[in-house]
Amino acid sequence: MLFPASLVGSYPQPDWLIDRDKLKGRFPPRVRARELWRVDEDLREEAFRDATVLAVHDQHAAGLDIVTDGEVRRESYSNHFATLLAGVDVDRPGTALDRSGEPTSVPRVVGPIRRGAGRAAKDTAYLRGVTDRKIKITVPGPFTMAQQAQNDHYADTRAMAMDYAAAVNEELHEAFAAGADIVQLDEPYLQARAEAAREYGIEALDRALRGAPGTTAVHICFGYAAIIHERPEAYSFLPELADCPVDQVSIETAQSGLDCSVLRRLPDKTVVLGVLDLSTPEVEPPRTVVERAERALDHVSPERLVLAPDCGMKYLPRESALGKLRSLTAAAAELRRRH
Repeated sequence: MLFPASLVGSYPQPDWLIDRDKLKGRFPPRVRARELWRVDEDLREEAFRDATVLAVHDQHAAGLDIVTDGEVRRESYSNHFATLLAGVDVDRPGTALDRSGEPTSVPRVVGPIRRGAGRAAKDTAYLRGVTDRKIKITVPGPFTMAQQAQNDHYADTRAMAMDYAAAVNEELHEAFAAGADIVQLDEPYLQARAEAAREYGIEALDRALRGAPGTTAVHICFGYAAIIHERPEAYSFLPELADCPVDQVSIETAQSGLDCSVLRRLPDKTVVLGVLDLSTPEVEPPRTVVERAERALDHVSPERLVLAPDCGMKYLPRESALGKLRSLTAAAAELRRRH
């Protein structure tokens, strides 16, 4: 199928599950933020399953071709995994600068990073049981987790990133074994810390993707639109992914108005193209989404294009997110008629 439609990862969690007033206006937490949940811990697992079903229902209703679990179990895209790892002191967090340059609480690494109990396999298995469509599971990337940590153990951040990569690799393999069609690594800090990314970002990704038995993706973005409002006109790190053994590269173009000619430098990659602007709850008409996609089609063949939102949708009202996804699939249908 040309122009399959997919989420990037997250979908708005129900108001009965998460306190959206506490969520809005803050960066995604790097350490645990249990105060966000409205449901008592002993009832939370059932609530997570129900919320996953709702997220899948909306994706089916919108007509998406590739379905995620909406990341409904997560306080943020990264802390659900990063805080489970051995070698991290979760009771006494550290401090690091976020991508806006402000200090924030982060996992404090006090020993060798090792994966303990996996997370993705359980989430994948449940998602596989509630949809017959292709499914994608997301895992935080090793470079990003290394940037979102205080290093009190390793000789340098590169060494820490490589151990994060080994842990991610184990998670990736278990997700595929549980039924994932696509596993996506979220790596926004490749863009935010491009100088360090050029030193060891691809090396860490290579290690994380080693031996992957299915389709892999890397998502690289400018940050959540609800938090970071200004967008640069170009990525500071993107063509470098041409040398990475990943199948798909997920980028944003709607809010930033990205010059899509840069995509010519990724000739062997499928491009997951962000064509929904998440800085506003306003639902753009399908014709606007088509116009955004057509900008990329001057540089990427239709066979290599997946349509998606710019980034995760968790900060949007649910009715707005659903409306935007309906515009996305209507635009995909129009593009198929044209191509």
